Amino acid sequence: MNIKPVRTEQDYEEALRAVSPLFDNEPEPGSPEGDFFEIMCLLIEEYEKKHYPIDPPEPVEAIKFRMDQMGLTVRDLEPAIGQSNRVYEVLNGKRNLTLPMIRRLHNQFGIPLKSLVGGC
Repeated sequence: MNIKPVRTEQDYEEALRAVSPLFDNEPEPGSPEGDFFEIMCLLIEEYEKKHYPIDPPEPVEAIKFRMDQMGLTVRDLEPAIGQSNRVYEVLNGKRNLTLPMIRRLHNQFGIPLKSLVGGC
């Protein structure tokens, strides 16, 4: 078990190959194999953050994603956004989110603020 920094694309591919079999049968945390797995995953994650960044979703997409995750309806969003016609306007991109809407969506549904502020 050789651990080294992931600096190049080749290092990245080697690291992925090294941990790939461990995803199907994750080693026990704290064991030598578990420590190797955890450290390699952290190294891979840091490389991916730097070389393959993922932008947060647009606010409307974040709301729709959370609706899908939680099985929410337009009616469920009314306390955070306003009457159903206002919810539809937001979901269709015809109305921007206001700061109070953003706060309520975050507090009531746990939508990350970074996702809700992205398009503002």
